[in-house]
Amino acid sequence: MNETVPNANMKILRLPTVKRLPTYLHILKRLEQEGHEYVSTTALINELDFKPILVRKDLVLMGIPGKPRMGYALKDMISAIENYLGWNKTDEAFLIGVGSLGHALLGHKPFEENGLKIIAGFDIDPKKVGTVIHGKKIFHLSKLSEMVKRMGVRVGIITVPWQEAQHVADVLVEAGIWGIWNFSMVKLRTPPDVVCHNESLSSGLAVFSVKMGKMRDSHL
Repeated sequence: MNETVPNANMKILRLPTVKRLPTYLHILKRLEQEGHEYVSTTALINELDFKPILVRKDLVLMGIPGKPRMGYALKDMISAIENYLGWNKTDEAFLIGVGSLGHALLGHKPFEENGLKIIAGFDIDPKKVGTVIHGKKIFHLSKLSEMVKRMGVRVGIITVPWQEAQHVADVLVEAGIWGIWNFSMVKLRTPPDVVCHNESLSSGLAVFSVKMGKMRDSHL
């Protein structure tokens, strides 16, 4: 996979590197909270379950100069990663589909800490419409388009059954949504100027299951 993500503040990073950035950020923030000001390459390698060569390459790509015998300034590294990921600013989002997964995502506090604030949910179930879940009011799906346009929300999170996902995506795009985070297990058709990321929990489970199978075999 040769996908890359451009950014003016760092060199262009390949997606595997981008996926590692939140792990770096978590470690760096913990070290900062513990009172550290600098971190060495060796210390990071010891903290992470990444190959040493990957850590060294990632640090070079981040473009943050280190200091001899001191290492990298935590404050600078944290700022650079948050800026690259866009987590130093906040995007408001609507969530569509308040089932078990949608309910859980509405209450996932780290989203807001990392620049994504879900401000409302949408569903067609009369038992859910009008309720408040984790502080977010649930509206009927019929109000989605009008509220997107009126409130200027630019991100939609889709957690509806796969049969309804494309229709919801079409409504979001027509209303002016720029970014769609899709958990529906179906690949959506969206215009090229709309960012659509398909999240597959089943893919993660598949990898985990294969690893577990290998582990079971090794214990037989």
